[in-house]
Amino acid sequence: MALPTLTPEQRQEALKKAAAARTARKELRDAIARGDETIPAVLDRAKSDAIVGKTKVADLLKSLPGYGPAKVSALLEKTGIDASRRAAGLGDRQRQALLDALK
Repeated sequence: MALPTLTPEQRQEALKKAAAARTARKELRDAIARGDETIPAVLDRAKSDAIVGKTKVADLLKSLPGYGPAKVSALLEKTGIDASRRAAGLGDRQRQALLDALK
């Protein structure tokens, strides 16, 4: 299936929308790093909030203080969550396993 051809105005609008989404995800990760947001609270919003839902779980975990790529990879492997999984795509069991592993 070919991508639709966009007018220059539609392309600019799409680029602005994508940049705004990236900025919002960055702000979410920064809030987690500061401690203003918690992983359980963020995952609760994943189904209703498009920005949270489209953020990769690995990126959310890397935002936690003390969690780097190696620790996050080990945690995801332990809980059976694929590294490319997005927050909205977590099943109930995966979500609970992740929250239990973070305690």
